[in-house]
Amino acid sequence: MSISELDAKHVEALTQFFLQLPEGDVTFIKEAVTDPATIQSWADSPDAATRWVALDDNDNNDNTVTGYLALYRLPGCSNHVGELRLVVHPERRGTGLGRELARLGLSHALRTGLTKVIVELVADQEHALEMFLKLGFTGEALLRDHIRDRDGGLRDLVMLAHHVETTREAMTAVGLADELGGA
Repeated sequence: MSISELDAKHVEALTQFFLQLPEGDVTFIKEAVTDPATIQSWADSPDAATRWVALDDNDNNDNTVTGYLALYRLPGCSNHVGELRLVVHPERRGTGLGRELARLGLSHALRTGLTKVIVELVADQEHALEMFLKLGFTGEALLRDHIRDRDGGLRDLVMLAHHVETTREAMTAVGLADELGGA
């Protein structure tokens, strides 16, 4: 497996990745990821996000996407905050891929000067919540009945936050500042 920054050569494989996700997963993704034009637009004109794809290098074709990560810098007076959006293929969940992608996002946040990273999750995504909590995220907000699933049911949304500046200070204190890549 390898992780690469998204570019034009990944568009078809990433589109297939999103089309293969269970409908319940796609419901809670903010962008229209089943529209190939959305994926193409990401590769053609990068916006406020940096995006990565996890690739199965054992695939003999054009590399199968097994995970996706985006780190969005929020606009305006919140431009010190980044939002992580992470999706792992159901067959790869529980393998550490999500944790590796989340760590990449946090590392990139440190290198680019973000001081806080948030992630939004459906409250019943227990394994994802546990993973982010182990990475140092803490509860920021619980929004009751905030999102509607495809069946019309209301679901709670949890927002977690990671204050990455604390991580930077801790790494510097123990002599690991070089790990930040000059940040």
